[in-house]
Amino acid sequence: MPNPTSTDVHVDAVLTNMSVAYQQEAYAFVAARAFPVVNVAKQTDLYFTYSQADFMRDQVQRRADGTESAGTGYSLSTASYSCDVWALHKDIGDQTRANSDNPLNPDMDATRFLSQQMLIRQEVQWAADAFTTSIWGTDATPSPLWDAASSTPIADVETAKNTVLTNTGYVPNTIIMSYKAFSALVDNADIVDRIKYTSQDSVTEELLARVFNVDRVLVMASVYNSAQEGATASYSQVGDKDVLVCYTPSAPGLMVPSAGYTMNWSGVSAGLGTASAVSRYRMDTLRADRIEIESAFDFKIVSSALGYFLSNVTS
Repeated sequence: MPNPTSTDVHVDAVLTNMSVAYQQEAYAFVAARAFPVVNVAKQTDLYFTYSQADFMRDQVQRRADGTESAGTGYSLSTASYSCDVWALHKDIGDQTRANSDNPLNPDMDATRFLSQQMLIRQEVQWAADAFTTSIWGTDATPSPLWDAASSTPIADVETAKNTVLTNTGYVPNTIIMSYKAFSALVDNADIVDRIKYTSQDSVTEELLARVFNVDRVLVMASVYNSAQEGATASYSQVGDKDVLVCYTPSAPGLMVPSAGYTMNWSGVSAGLGTASAVSRYRMDTLRADRIEIESAFDFKIVSSALGYFLSNVTS
């Protein structure tokens, strides 16, 4: 009688301690961190803007004894924002729930899936609204490009900072770059030569912030599939090969300038007031539970002069 084989003594089952899902880490997305967040009570509204030209003008004059001081003023206007509502849901049928094997957790899996979808939507939308040409005060392409041996990214960034300072009175404190741009700087001679005597660390966002003398460097490392469901996947990095040098405050406030603000409307999802609210409710006609994510936001460019955009910094 033949000995039992491995297939005779073992029936394949689903592992309960691991599974595979391509869920990107939150650090790969910059949309929620790029601009200060303003939580707003209305989906659309106005905010006041003060005249930059009036505030930057040199108007103080000498005053002769017994005379009035020179008079002046400033103009005031309004601008608007509009938070579009974005939403997506996944239904979990009763039969699917009843037949789900361990370690599947339909509610948790759907929540993570939808959260990933919203992060991608926000990142793609932020890139369209703020990370492309014809938006900021200056568009430029460095020459030579940053992956060339003779490139000078430090000087290129200083040119950007000086341009913004001259036009606004504010020194940029934030640099947002695509991962391809970041990769070009990792072995860039201009960068490596600057740090070789002071640090043995590899080039990181924090190290680049010190080299460029800014508060922070954010690297866009998210990827999305632009193909429709069922079609062959087409993956690409959201940030392409670009860099934004800009000024943003640590928090929004009255009479506080910024390259941009993120307006978050708290009126969605029963006023939960979160950037993205996930809700679960019963769909009796479908014999299913619905998991839904909803968010309302507007990536508002407040001052184009506070940004300098470097496009196609690598080949």
